[in-house]
Amino acid sequence: MKEWLLKVNRTLFELETGILLFALASQVVIAFFPQRGEWSRGLWIGILTACLCAFHMWYSLDKGLSLTEKGAAGYLGRQSMLRMAVVALVLVICAVTSAGNLLTAFIGVMGLKVSAYLQPVTKKISRAVYGEEILPDIITENPVDEQETRR
Repeated sequence: MKEWLLKVNRTLFELETGILLFALASQVVIAFFPQRGEWSRGLWIGILTACLCAFHMWYSLDKGLSLTEKGAAGYLGRQSMLRMAVVALVLVICAVTSAGNLLTAFIGVMGLKVSAYLQPVTKKISRAVYGEEILPDIITENPVDEQETRR
């Protein structure tokens, strides 16, 4: 399993881990309510949607970075609208059918946002799995020679 995790993009791993931590915490809270079956279904529908959106976001950004500036802007805008449409469709399905509670499905989708705020926690988990992050050196400009500035 660790070999598979090492192949997954580190940022995507941290985002998905945060979503799952939020899901577990939300599930614990839902367990105290009498409608926990319907609420849990809605929550996990939203969590699944958030996880798929996170993956799609990573994939879109990865592909968009290889395009020209103008092409990337259009591509990323279309992909973002596609994600919003999918989230809206999932919420409409939950509202029209009895697949799950609409409110908890929305809360599950918001796990994507909460995961971004959990980044300090998920970073620690990421370090435990991947090890310390090796960042590239910062590019610095050559300092101007003092004699040239005095002229």
